[in-house]
Amino acid sequence: MSGTGRIMWTVCAALLPGFAVLSYYYGTGYLWNLALTWPLAGAFDAAGAWARRRPVNFQDGSVAVTAMILALSLPPNVPWHVIAVASGGAILLARQLYGGLGHNIFNPAMVGYAIVLVSYPAALGAWPPLLDGQTGATALTEFRYRDGLTAAEAFRQNPAFGQFGGYGWEWANLAFAAGGLLLWRLRLIAWRVVAGFLVTLCLLALMFNDGGSSAGAGGPLLHLLSGGTLLAACFVITDPVTHPGARPGQWLFGALTAAVTFIIRAWGGYPDGIAFAVLLGNAATPLIDRIFRQPQARARNENPT
Repeated sequence: MSGTGRIMWTVCAALLPGFAVLSYYYGTGYLWNLALTWPLAGAFDAAGAWARRRPVNFQDGSVAVTAMILALSLPPNVPWHVIAVASGGAILLARQLYGGLGHNIFNPAMVGYAIVLVSYPAALGAWPPLLDGQTGATALTEFRYRDGLTAAEAFRQNPAFGQFGGYGWEWANLAFAAGGLLLWRLRLIAWRVVAGFLVTLCLLALMFNDGGSSAGAGGPLLHLLSGGTLLAACFVITDPVTHPGARPGQWLFGALTAAVTFIIRAWGGYPDGIAFAVLLGNAATPLIDRIFRQPQARARNENPT
């Protein structure tokens, strides 16, 4: 197995704890997602490679990583045609159109997710109830559409807000964090990207956390443990192809992605804005690299020792 293959399959293994937690809360919903995204993504990748007259390589695991992240990003039991559109957008538009593995500018899974988010908002907003009968919507969705209640009133009205694990995503995010720590220990992800993202998100949540106002944006724990925050922090923004290579640029990329995420969550039209934030950060990556790599190159030329 190639070095790329070992890395990609390790990433897949690191995603399994979070996948298991969500399956515990939502039953077979995420298995359904993965059962469709994986073969569809593979078929689209084979078709794209055939059209470009390139060999198909399923052993490198890159399609599997995209399929798993996409399956985890979509609500459980989402209709099959939504999964098909998301998989096609991820593989054909974001991967094959740019030349295949290693040449994509945008994160493929986030491209596929963003396409169906704007195309099928009702399908992506429909969450099944948890296995214990509680609401299946994410805490971000419940908090965003709380009908003018203050944060304290929303917590009192909805017991799930005050119960850790009431939505399932709290434990899932911790599981994704554990997978991210494994990848960090194996030196497979750039920790500065993750740190820049998490620090900025927490600082903004602290700045705009007004629990006594209906306009409060929620505290750090809400933003860290709701939705796919740590899934994105550890497995999406750390895609080495789509984030800056220079160390200062990695800090800036993480901070930029977190800032856009928070702005959309607090004042935008969607409860969560990670996908759009990641794509905007990906688009800014060439400029960030240009800003930070040119001074470094000049310094090396002036002082080669």
